[in-house]
Formats: sequence, structure tokens, C-alpha cells
Amino acid sequence: MDNKKKAAYSFLVLLGIVSLFSDLTYEGARSILGPYLLLLGASASTVGFVSGLGEFIGYALRLVTGYISDKTKRYWLITIIGYAINLIAIPALALAPGLGWVYACGLIVLERFGKAIRAPAKTTIASFAATEVGAGKGFALQEVLDQIGAFAGPLMLFLVLTLKGSGHNLAGYSLGFALLLIPAAVALIVLLIARSKYPNPHEFERERPAGTHDGLNAAYWYYFVGIGFLAFGCADFSLMGFHMTKTKLFADNVVPLLYSTAMGIDAVSALFFGQMYDKRGMTAIIISSGVALFFAPFVFLAHTPALAVVGVLLWGIGMGAQESILKSAVTTIVPMERRGTAFGLFNTGFGAFWFAGSWLMGILYDKSLLALVLVSMVAQAMALPFFLKTRRLLRQSADSDASL
Repeated sequence: MDNKKKAAYSFLVLLGIVSLFSDLTYEGARSILGPYLLLLGASASTVGFVSGLGEFIGYALRLVTGYISDKTKRYWLITIIGYAINLIAIPALALAPGLGWVYACGLIVLERFGKAIRAPAKTTIASFAATEVGAGKGFALQEVLDQIGAFAGPLMLFLVLTLKGSGHNLAGYSLGFALLLIPAAVALIVLLIARSKYPNPHEFERERPAGTHDGLNAAYWYYFVGIGFLAFGCADFSLMGFHMTKTKLFADNVVPLLYSTAMGIDAVSALFFGQMYDKRGMTAIIISSGVALFFAPFVFLAHTPALAVVGVLLWGIGMGAQESILKSAVTTIVPMERRGTAFGLFNTGFGAFWFAGSWLMGILYDKSLLALVLVSMVAQAMALPFFLKTRRLLRQSADSDASL
């Protein structure tokens, strides 16, 4: 392995550690935000509205921040500012008992605003190094470390509340949020170390031949539409958990364990399909999408816990493949000077389609589970022709480049 590739791996590991501790911070917080807001006096409708608003801002603003990052080329500065806002807002929630639920809601939205600022720029920085080691493998490494944090954060908060014996008063929650200052600080420190060691990450990426993948071309747009259908058909785990609890397939306390299991499968799937992407390109997402589209009938139409678990595992496979391959494909299709814009637009579209699909499936849940399942499966199946077209265009482009 040459020195440049070793440096690229080291850089990706540093960014992965940042993701691990940042996910530990805000995924830990998100696991207890609902009951915390209710204890502060917010209504259920307020909790739903603030959560939805935060997610909308977290995705919609990426279109703007991605464009700004490309125009200014200040990827590091934008990433650091975004992470600072994103992470500092979480431990500040410890002060909410004295300041009220409106203050807490403001911080929840602010945290998502921070993520919207840093996401396109940070993903662009990671893409520079990922191209050196293999885009699929590079983003899979990021996802594995990310999911370790996503698993550890809620577990940490669960232990804090259990040891304090304060699941129904604010003291334990405040302590939990205050303790999240530790991983937040670690994430920021490691981010600054990465910035110090690798101030010019764009140097990892080799220049492409003139005429290669000119910006947001046809392959990008076919891929964008395919991902939109895929996101539309993927139910959120909250709806799955609601169903499994309501139908008494599982006890309430087992549902978080199912989510943790799905996150474990997510990490393994990201590694497997990330490496497959480097070898077989778009074929990897075609296979993973074809497998994952069957999660809905197992979860929503099954009447046994075993079959529901199969559905959760299929859902986890889909999530892991998406996290590693989706970013990898954008990196392959789009040149580095347009990548911030591409990631911003991509994430905005993904979030919008995910929200619309989740909203529709939530409506259908009370009307017809069969209709819900059909919408999920048909939407995901409709993504496959667009992925096939993207694969064909990329192969044609590769053949054209090879003949130059």
C-alpha cells in the first residue's frame, strides 16, 4: 500500500471517529427527546411538529449549504462551523428545566440546522479520500464507525436513566444531556486534529481526464430519481416499532433491541455492499435494493415475531447499503468541483421523498396494511429501472473515457 493510500485511510478513520462521537451525542439525545419534551410540558403535537421541522431543515438547507461550499471551497471551515452548532446544541439541553420547553425546541431545531450546514461539505471532504481507497470501501468505513456511535449513544442514556432511577423526573434527563458534552467535545477535538493533519484533502483525489463526468449529467439525474423512489418506499423505524408494539408482536422494551439489531446489520451490510460497489459498481445497489424491498410484508403483514424479525433485518440491510453506496455513487458520477452541490441536492431530495413516503404510509396504516405494503414495495421496485439506466450510462461513459 503506497503512502498516499495509507494517508487516505488514516484521514477517513479520523473522520469516522468524528462521526462515531457525534452520532453518540445526537443519536443518544434523540432516543430520549420525546419523553424529555413531554416532561418539560410540551404537547405531543408540539413534539411531532418540532421533530418534523428539524428534519425538514436538516435536509432542505443542504441544497443551499452544498452550493455555498462548492462556490467558496471552504469545506473545512463550513464543516467545523456546522459540527460546532450541531454538537453544542445537545448538551445545552441540560439547561432546559430552568428555561422551558420552547428553549428546548429551539435547540432541537438548531441541532438539525448545524447538521444541514456541515453535511455536504463534510461528505465532500470524505469523498476526496474515498476515491483513493475505493468509494464504496471508504464510505462503508465511515458508516461502520458511525453506527457504533448510533448504537452506543442510546445505550449510554438508557444506563444513565436506569442508574439514576429517574425515568419520570427531569434530573436524570438533565444529567444525561450534560454528559453528552464529553463525546461532543471529543468529536470536535478529533475534527480539529484531522483539519491540522490534512488541510488539503482534495489532494487525495487524482485528476480525471478532461470531459469525464461533466457535472450533474444524465447519470446523476437518473440516479437521483431512483433514489427518490427508494426513499419513498422505506418506512421509518418509528412506524415499524409502533406496529410491532400495537399488535403485541413484541413487548415495548424489546423494540429498542430490534432497532439496535437493525443498526448492527446496517454496519455489516455497509461493509459488504460498499466493497461490492468498488468491484461491480451500480450492480451493488440493484442487488441490495432488490433484497430490501421485501421488508414491508414481513414487518406489517406477518403475524409471528420470527417473521417480523426477518423484516427488520431486511430493512437493516437496505439502510446499510444505502448509507455506503448512495454517497459512493455520487462521488463516482460527479467531479470534485461540483460535489458539494450534488450532495446537497441529493440529500435534500432524499429527505423530501423519505418524508412524503413516511407520511403517506402513516396515513395508510390506519386504513389498509396491505395498501401500505404495496406502496412500499412498488415504490422501491420502481427505483430499479432507474438504477439500471444509471449503470448503463456510467458504463458508456467509462468506455468513452477509455477510448480517449
